Formats: sequence, structure tokens, C-alpha cells
Amino acid sequence: MMRRLCALVVIAAAVAFAQSQITTVSQLVGFVKSSIQAKEDDRKVADFLHKIKLSEKLDDRTVEELQALRAGPKTMAALRELSAASANLPAPAPATPKPPRVVMQAPDSVEQKRILAEITENALNYSRNLPNFICLQVTKRHLDPTGTGDNFRLMDSIKEQLSYFEHKETYKVMMVNDQMVSNKEHTKLGGAVSSGEFGSLMYGIFAPETATEFTWDKWATLGGRRMAVFAYHVPQPRSGYTIEHEGSQRKIIAGYHGLVYADRNTNMVMRITVECEEIPADFPIQDVKLDLIYDVTKIADQEFVLPLRYEIHSRDGKYLAWNEADFRLYRKFGAEASITFDTPDEPPEKPPVKKKP
Repeated sequence: MMRRLCALVVIAAAVAFAQSQITTVSQLVGFVKSSIQAKEDDRKVADFLHKIKLSEKLDDRTVEELQALRAGPKTMAALRELSAASANLPAPAPATPKPPRVVMQAPDSVEQKRILAEITENALNYSRNLPNFICLQVTKRHLDPTGTGDNFRLMDSIKEQLSYFEHKETYKVMMVNDQMVSNKEHTKLGGAVSSGEFGSLMYGIFAPETATEFTWDKWATLGGRRMAVFAYHVPQPRSGYTIEHEGSQRKIIAGYHGLVYADRNTNMVMRITVECEEIPADFPIQDVKLDLIYDVTKIADQEFVLPLRYEIHSRDGKYLAWNEADFRLYRKFGAEASITFDTPDEPPEKPPVKKKP
């Protein structure tokens, strides 16, 4: 009972504080919009508004805009009362104009070639500069049987110890749905699986023999850092991108295109998007798309650019698959190095999500 009483006192104090803060039309509009987005109880929002005293005029147009956002009937009645009560107050001051957006000009053709040359050199040397390490890969696989992209359901959660030794990735499946497993191969998990995030995908794009076609795309921001973005295209005859369908035991090599993001200061690749093309019409898997993001990570007090997370989307018939994976607990590879899986390290799954491919 005492805990409940304390909670009520805290809530009452918070409401009183919030009421004292809402005196301008801008603050009022922000509150109502937040309430609509959070699907707050219409009656409680209206009760709250009845206790507000504005210092500015709330005009009919603003009230109508909030109605268009689907404010509840009781909220609307309270807003109209506020509008009438504030009719003789001064109009709100004009909003301060935002500073003009600074648009970076695309580099000229000479500078584009220089940037791309440095990105290419870093990409080709990427794998050889990586240390031997292990990490935890957590993959969540979702399926939408309706094919609409609106009804994804979590199918399973997989935890694997990923070892990178002598420039080769090795996966050891440790847990499926927080249950320890043994003798489960990464390629035999069923459904959609991925590999190659630690350099082979990047190398395949920039390798001289691939003769990838690059064109300047834009400047962008990723993780607060300015990125040079190039579009690329790898036609099927020069591609090494393999898609395998376990059920039919079929394997194909698809062409692909996408974007590469490189840090403006270091010219290190920090993001790769892939969209496959030239997939045979009779092949079970279609519409394969990948988005791989890297970040700067420390291993033994030394910084390296390593995969942070990826998403991959695909379609098998009318079934849509969506995998999301992240990489954690990077550490130096050694005889004693291992990842502990004693207990689940994350909370239970949230309700089914809605995800568009």
C-alpha cells in the first residue's frame, strides 16, 4: 500500500510539473501530438487540458490540425474551450526559421577517383589487417507467411560463437531459443543463413577481377560521421555471390548492385547494401537484399572496423524471411578464449513486430 501511495504522489507531482510547463501553443501542440502517438486515454488527456492556462491565442486552424491527427472527442472539446478562453490573448510569435541546410557539393571527377582508389585499397587489405578473434553472433529470424510484410513473426533466435582465425570464419552454434545445442552446423540451421560479413563480401565488390562499375551517389551521415557513398553494380558473369536453397539442394550465383558507404576521414567501408539480380525465375529464393553495417571496435586495446549488425530479406514463394543479426563480445582469439552461454543475456521477446522488407 505504501508503494502504491508513493507512486501516486510521484505521478501527481509529475502532472503538476507538466501543467506548469505548458503555457504556449507550441508546448500544447507538442503535448497533444505525443498523447496521440502514445495512444493515451482520451478522458485523461482532456482532464489534463482543463487545468492548463495558456499565455497565447489558440486559433481554430491549430485545433483543426490536431483533429486531423485524430485527437479524441473529449480532447477536442477541451481544445475548443482553450481556444475560446484564449481568444483575446496575443497570437504566438512566429517560429524561429531553421538555419539553411548546408548541402555538400559532390566532388569533381578527379576527387571521386582519388576517394574511390583509397576506399578500394582499404577494402582489398581489410581481411589481412584483421586480428584473430572470436565474438558472439546473435541472429533473430522472422517469417511472414502472408507475403505482405505486415505480419512478421519471430521464428527463432540463434546464438553462435564465431571464430575468425587465419582469415577464415568458423561458426559454432551454441544456443537456439536459449536452449543449449550441440553438433548443429551453421549451414544446416534451415531457413535463411548468411556468412562472409568479415571481408569476403567486401573483397568481392572491390577485387580487380570483378571489374565492378562504380558511380558517385551522394554524401551521407552514418553514426554521426560523414560518409562518401558510391553506387556499384556487379553483373552475374563476374559475380561470386552465392545463394543456396537447402530444400531443393540448388545453388546459384546472382548478380547484384547496391551502395558502399566509406568514412570521409579514413576511407574505410562502414556500410554495404546488396540487392541481388538475375536470379532465375524458377529458383525458390527471390528478392534477396542485405544491409551490413560496420563500426569501430576494440580488441585487446586496439581499434578495428568490424561488423556491427546486418539485416537480410528474401522471399521463398509467398513467404517473406527477415533475418537480423548483431555481433557482440569481440575478444582476441586464444587457447583460453571462449564465449559463455550459461544464461540468457537478453529479455524475453517482445510481441510480434511489423516489418517492411
